[in-house]
Order: sequence, then structure tokens, then C-alpha cells
Amino acid sequence: MLSHTERLSVPWWLWLPSLLVGAVLAAQVGLGAAGPRGWVAYPVVLTLVTVGLWRLGRIRISVTEDEFVVDDARLPLRHVAQAIPLDAETKRELLGVHADPMAFVVQRPWVPGAVQVVLDDPDDVTPYWVISSRRPEDLARALRRVG
Repeated sequence: MLSHTERLSVPWWLWLPSLLVGAVLAAQVGLGAAGPRGWVAYPVVLTLVTVGLWRLGRIRISVTEDEFVVDDARLPLRHVAQAIPLDAETKRELLGVHADPMAFVVQRPWVPGAVQVVLDDPDDVTPYWVISSRRPEDLARALRRVG
């Protein structure tokens, strides 16, 4: 049973400027070819932009009965010592000069909140995970309740 699930998809307001930049880039590429060959750049570049945005937003986060799953990474909940919700300011500080180079980080710049998951695993050198979340309080609560 899932107690928390979310996807870190790219927001709609980021798609429009990205596609606009892609169209401008396609126009620049298309200037080098006359006639119909110049239009080939549009579907190619806009498809690449669309696939890139989709790939950026593919990260899924879930908490099940016995593990915390972030994309392909899996953490057994028995190794979760603490789950701390972070606001944008605290997240920025934690990922800045105070960052531990051994930490596991999945960060998306368009998601302001995050959760710091402190680990208690003597066989793992990773001290904590920092995971972006649109609902950091809910994610931390789910990790505490299940773990």
C-alpha cells in the first residue's frame, strides 16, 4: 500500500518558454536551408525540447509499507532515522556550502520544498538524502508514520 506518491513533473509555465526557445532555435537552424528543407528543423528541435522536458519531469517519489522509492533508488524504511521537511530557504542552505558531498540528492529547481531523510545504516556512507517535494510535510509525515 502506498502512503505517499508524487511526480516531480515540469510545471506548465515552463513548457511555454521552453517551446518558444526551441522554435527560435529551429528558425535559426532553418535559415541555413531554403524551401521545405528549412522547415525540417522545427519538428526535430521541438521534438527534442518536448522529450527533454518530459525526461526532466519523470521522477516519481513513493513511500510504501517497507521502502522509500525515488526514481530508481530504493531505501528500506528501517534505515530512516529522521525525515525533516525543508522550505526553500533551508533547502538552499543545505544544498549550498553546508552540503555533504556524500549525500544523495534529487533536486528540481522548480520545486521549492524538499525533505531531508537522515539515514541510520552502518553499511552505507551516505549520511542523508535530500529529495525535492511539492508536499514536503506530507512526505516527511509518511516517512515517519511508516518508518
